Amino acid sequence: QVQLVESGGGSVQTGGSLRLSCVASGRTFSSRFMGWFRQAAGKEREFVARISWIGGFGSTYYADSVKGRFTISRDNAKSTLYLQMNSLKPEDTAVYYCAAVGTTGKYDYWGQGTQVTVSS
Repeated sequence: QVQLVESGGGSVQTGGSLRLSCVASGRTFSSRFMGWFRQAAGKEREFVARISWIGGFGSTYYADSVKGRFTISRDNAKSTLYLQMNSLKPEDTAVYYCAAVGTTGKYDYWGQGTQVTVSS
C-alpha cells in the first residue's frame, strides 16, 4: 500500500511561517521526483515546488510565485518530504498536496491535502 500523509497546515497572519510535512509509506519514497502542489478555492491545482533525488544529490525547482519564500526538502531516513513556507501571503491560502512520481513518469501518488490559510 502506497500512502502520502501531509500535516502542518494551519492559519497564520501575513508574513508568518509554516512547515508542511509529508510522510511516505510503501515504495513512494524511492521516487526520484516528489513535489508540492496547491489548490485554492475555485481554482485549478497548481505546481508549487519539486525536488529530485539522483545519485545522492537533490535539486529543486519552484514556481515563480513562491521562489525565495518556500523551500522544499526531503529526509530520506525519515521518508518525509517538507515544505518550509516563509513570508506567507493571503494568496498562498490553499489546500496543499504532496505528490510522488511513479513508474509512469507522472505524479501517480497523492496525499489527502492540508489546509493553509493566511489572513491579512
